[in-house]
Amino acid sequence: MSGGDIAGLIAAGVFAILVAVIAIPLVKLGRVFDETTAAIHELSEGITPMLTETTDAIRGANQQLARVDTITSNVADVTGNVSALVALFAATVGGPLIKLAGFSAGVRAAFRAGRPRPRRDRG
Repeated sequence: MSGGDIAGLIAAGVFAILVAVIAIPLVKLGRVFDETTAAIHELSEGITPMLTETTDAIRGANQQLARVDTITSNVADVTGNVSALVALFAATVGGPLIKLAGFSAGVRAAFRAGRPRPRRDRG
């Protein structure tokens, strides 16, 4: 065995040690990737039911909003009908009531004009 052969054996040994030292972090990194894959898989299994429940809740909320919209349009129709009835009542009964109020005010004024006013003592 010559000096070159011994140097080659030492270099091969050092290279083997270097490969072993580098292999340890690579194995640990592989485990981290395996754990990450398992966590993502577990997370996706947990999210699927939540997404289904959320979809159902949103669908129910949309149905309730459609009902509220229907009720609101019905209330708007009723409000328009009540407004028309008030206008009709005011046109039909309001004029004679105003005349009656004016007549009764005139009668009261006439009765007051016939009576003497009581005197107030200014002390």
